[in-house]
Amino acid sequence: MNANETALVLKTVDGAIATLTLNRPEKLNALSYDTIDTLLRHLDAIEGDAGIRGVILTGTGRAFSAGGDIPEFSRSVAESPEAALRDFVARGQRLTARVEAFRKPLVVAVNGLAYGGGCEVTEAAPLAIASDRAVFAKPEILLAMPPTFGGTQRLPRLAGRKRAMELLLTGEPFTPRRALELGLVNAVVPHDELMPRARDLLERILVHSPLAVSTILTAVTRGINVPIAEGLLVEAEQFARVAPTADLRAGLDAWIARRAPTYPGVWTATAAG
Repeated sequence: MNANETALVLKTVDGAIATLTLNRPEKLNALSYDTIDTLLRHLDAIEGDAGIRGVILTGTGRAFSAGGDIPEFSRSVAESPEAALRDFVARGQRLTARVEAFRKPLVVAVNGLAYGGGCEVTEAAPLAIASDRAVFAKPEILLAMPPTFGGTQRLPRLAGRKRAMELLLTGEPFTPRRALELGLVNAVVPHDELMPRARDLLERILVHSPLAVSTILTAVTRGINVPIAEGLLVEAEQFARVAPTADLRAGLDAWIARRAPTYPGVWTATAAG
């Protein structure tokens, strides 16, 4: 294992899995502008690193993230609406869109408070596991504003319009069990098991072709909010990408021979067999 620490985000790599840890425990890992920018840089680097095949995103201390850095946001609002849109809204939406469309499997391990932007990152992630100590909330209404990192859009799609409306319009906290019922997380586990369970989930994915994993992530993300006919075109497009590769040939040959496959994991064509 190696570690590359920054003041705001900790990065460790163990085998093919990178762990990114939000590291502002004194601020409940509030998503300052610098924190978001740092996290985006890490995600860019990881996506381009062939040796890293999966990511766990978590927080240090008693919070995953309590949301945006409100004093910083307040200064942007005081400057102008345009500054707030540019510095806060666009930046936060860029982060959640990046998490949502990430081409490698990413698991959010919700270790504690996941309020506001922290909840929105969880909503955007393809996979999430919550500690039994986690607490979720959509508290932006308490600041006289709507969520701005995608919460008004993703939560209704995950939980249904009426259930999302209740959470968005009251701002009341909800439990990890409720988050599970609403589809925000895949599982709720004892706190001490959170990171091992997140890693186990990734390891069960990483035995498969990285090309197949990438195309599934892309097909679901691009297709989920379009009409089914368009979604089927996306699905066919993603199959067309993987069809000429050695990974598909290896998977088919191994299936027919009843043996475990070995995947090259590169986007190069191979002769049909």
